[in-house]
Amino acid sequence: MAGVSRWMVAGLLAALLGGCAGGPPKGVLEPVGNLPPGAALVAINVATTRARPADEPMAMFDGERAKAVDHARLVISIPPSHVSGLVEWPRSAKGDPRRNFVTASRDYVSDAAFIDNVRKAVASRPPADRTILVFVHGYNTTFEESVYRFAQIVHDSGFKGVPVLFTWPSRGQLLQYPYDRESAVYSRDDLETTLRLLATRSGAGKIDILAHSMGNMLTMETMRQAAIRGDGRFGGKLGQIMLAAPDIDIDVFRRQLATVAPLKLPMTVFVSADDKALSISKYVWGGTARAGATVVSDPEVIARLAASNITIYDLSSIRVEDSTNHTKFAESPQVVQLIGRRLATDNGIETRGPGLGEGLVALGTTLGTTVGTAASVATAVPSAVLGGAANAAGSVLEQAAP
Repeated sequence: MAGVSRWMVAGLLAALLGGCAGGPPKGVLEPVGNLPPGAALVAINVATTRARPADEPMAMFDGERAKAVDHARLVISIPPSHVSGLVEWPRSAKGDPRRNFVTASRDYVSDAAFIDNVRKAVASRPPADRTILVFVHGYNTTFEESVYRFAQIVHDSGFKGVPVLFTWPSRGQLLQYPYDRESAVYSRDDLETTLRLLATRSGAGKIDILAHSMGNMLTMETMRQAAIRGDGRFGGKLGQIMLAAPDIDIDVFRRQLATVAPLKLPMTVFVSADDKALSISKYVWGGTARAGATVVSDPEVIARLAASNITIYDLSSIRVEDSTNHTKFAESPQVVQLIGRRLATDNGIETRGPGLGEGLVALGTTLGTTVGTAASVATAVPSAVLGGAANAAGSVLEQAAP
């Protein structure tokens, strides 16, 4: 009963913080014709462990668990008046393509058609852009929300490769956190299988991953088990790993990093000390810190993280419309452009110089290196909370060194 009461309190707090929005309107994925001049189209290939709803076909997928991976392809239209960082949701089904995100086309596809579509999309790009970006969304996210948010990120970041959405069975309800968390765990093998399929049959030169919130738990567990199997780099195809606001117990994150960090994959962690959603998660889990709300300032820890190719970006001073401060990675134009720049390179981005907006601090290459003009954003903590992870990773690297 104590756990239930905690979730009831957490749900109330989340509702007060985030308002009473009921999510996107039903039928929002119904295709719309006659798109206006200037509308931008984003094609998204989908792999999902969600089930198809029996009573609401326009939703395509609901929050229940499928017995096997299913696939789809959607083309999303972004309005000419789009503001970077926003998803301009329609107020009713379909929406106005001049002002709203709308669906231009949508189809279920077979397993074979999914990888064929991805392969053709990769082949149609110039060699430098033959990259796949896999997005793994977070808790309390409907299928519609995952599709439109990913389309916004792809558009606003300027990503030129092929977007692939891996969407798992979140029910999109505040009080369904325990179900969502188990659904993320349920989907680990299927995410790994999807990544291996993309690595071996898509023709892509590189596969990047962007995960948000609880999607980080799914991503890190998948990477951990792949590393234990002996091919954590997925045949050398795995590229950037970007973890935005990871809703992961900090002790669990340390253990995950101890296995994953020795791979030295370029990994970026976006954290924010004012993430209210992660504060609620911390309360629910008995006061255990969440990795996405942890700010690192210890030079020794930072050096060890850098040695494992891990960079921490502190977004604490970034301001967005989301009252929970949980979606800064997508809602802040500065941050989404930063993601785009990282995706556009093989080995990460430079962390010096102006142009990426104020209030963004990169911790991982040099302590206090700033992007923009705000030089005092880094928040010190009494002890290096990520120290265990960094030390564990450093220890493994030292043992492996010749």
